[in-house]
Amino acid sequence: MANVPYIDREDLPEADRSIYDRIARTRGAAEPDAPMPNSFRALLNSPAVAEAVGRLGEYLRFDSRLDPVAREIAILSVARQTNSDYEWAHHEPVARRVGVTDQVIDAIRSGRAPMGIPAKDGIFAQAAKEMVSKGTLSPRTFQAVEHLLGPGGAVDLVVLIGYYAMLSTALSALGVEIEAGIESSLNA
Repeated sequence: MANVPYIDREDLPEADRSIYDRIARTRGAAEPDAPMPNSFRALLNSPAVAEAVGRLGEYLRFDSRLDPVAREIAILSVARQTNSDYEWAHHEPVARRVGVTDQVIDAIRSGRAPMGIPAKDGIFAQAAKEMVSKGTLSPRTFQAVEHLLGPGGAVDLVVLIGYYAMLSTALSALGVEIEAGIESSLNA
């Protein structure tokens, strides 16, 4: 059971319903058949926080210059490092849809990545591993990321990893549960 109530649109004051609507609209674009995710239903206990988190997530997922495969490899790697069944359950299907291979997903799930996956993909997995475990990137990893993505792409990747590490930690502390009908294979 979650540590905070899950908020639905009708639970919000009229002035905050536009926040709910924007989050629902952008998340619906990512997962058309899914209702408002529990992650944001929990964050909506503080509508301003939900709005800020939602806007940054919206940029990172839909508007950044990151290639979708690189983005999802980094997100799954954060989920593995933070042991977030919630993020894994939501992003494994997205990763498959954008073209992340079974080999890469299995290597991330098992904790082997970046070993055993193509070098370019491995850089994104390694960056997530280092940032979550050490709070920074080694000079070598940063140089590889910047070489692949340029300075702006490197910033987008670093912020993406930080965002999902923050979100995974917050969801864990708030006790957010995976929605009915969605399963995680992270610890299978």
